[in-house]
Order: sequence, then C-alpha cells, then structure tokens
Amino acid sequence: MATLQIRIDDSLKEKADTLFTGLGLDTSTAVRIFINAAIENDGIPFPIRHNRVSDELLEAIEDTRLRRNLSKPYKTAEEAVKAMLED
Repeated sequence: MATLQIRIDDSLKEKADTLFTGLGLDTSTAVRIFINAAIENDGIPFPIRHNRVSDELLEAIEDTRLRRNLSKPYKTAEEAVKAMLED
C-alpha cells in the first residue's frame, strides 16, 4: 500500500475535516473515494467551471433576507408582471 502526502492550507484542511466528519468519513477516505470516482469516470468526476454569483444577485439575496426593497404582494401573476415591466 502506498502513502500519499499533500500540502494544503490549515484552514482548508479544517474545513474538509469538518465536512467529511459530518458525512461520517475521514478526509483520507474522502480522498480515496474521489480517486476511485476519477478512475471510474476516466477524469474528474464533476464539472470544472467557474461558479460565480453576480454582485447584483448577492445584493438581492441579502435584501430578501433582511426583508428590504421588497415589492407588495400581488393578487395575480399578470399584476406582478405588469409591475415588473413598469420598472
């Protein structure tokens, strides 16, 4: 059996340990699962892409959480669409 050593940031290791412990795994087991999945998929077993959220969306999410800048309730979908088109 081989040993694999990697260097990662302490904070990243802590977050990984916390995540995997919550899933009932240790980090070494999670890495083995990843490697096996990569071999079975003949590549990375998930899409690699930028997953950026726009500042506008983040602001809208924050507004919703804080219940600010909300519009009034509408009786019908048509009424809501009409109000959106007016803005």
